[in-house]
Amino acid sequence: MPRVEDLGVFIRLLARNALGVPMTQYTSHFRKPRAGAEMHIVIVDNGRTDRLGMDEFWTSLKCIRCGACMATCPVYRRSGGLSYDATYAGPIGLIINPTIDFHKYSSLPFASTLNGSCTNVCPVKINIHEQIFAWRKVIAEKGELPATKAAMMKAAGVILSHPRLYRFAVSSAGTALRFLPHFVVYNRLNTWTRGREMPETPRETFHAWWARNRGRQR
Repeated sequence: MPRVEDLGVFIRLLARNALGVPMTQYTSHFRKPRAGAEMHIVIVDNGRTDRLGMDEFWTSLKCIRCGACMATCPVYRRSGGLSYDATYAGPIGLIINPTIDFHKYSSLPFASTLNGSCTNVCPVKINIHEQIFAWRKVIAEKGELPATKAAMMKAAGVILSHPRLYRFAVSSAGTALRFLPHFVVYNRLNTWTRGREMPETPRETFHAWWARNRGRQR
């Protein structure tokens, strides 16, 4: 804490954004050892000094670990924390973990839709989704992007840049997943199904629903 007077602000900030409540159930305060005893404080750098010197990524050090970005992230809500295989999960983990072990966590920044909702809810105003995108560029420039990932991103770029092709791909994929044999979907190449079931695909895409229900109102 910068000052003792700031403690109340941070406690309310943490509780509100973590649980949506006015205050935490308990807060531990450590000031000095009790009479006749000693207090040892071990400060672990764990890459924080290096991160402080990174112009694009140092603001991740402002994180208060409230978890608001995890609660709003569509990827985290569907995959769960264990799928990140790291201490820091969710959107904040995508920008912190690569500074700890760049090679090991080089694939994490791609586990995001870049929708920006994590940045919107962050109480300390960390530009999380912009840093995720910046990490992707760093990973590509340093050659840490696997060939399969690079090919997939290139294919996705082509599909996403053509609206009609995108809508056809989404509709076709949803239909195929409902009828493909189990062994085709659940295989070693599909990392999602190693620890969880595939989510049920909707019968209708959002674009089709919107056109049917709201398109006439234009």
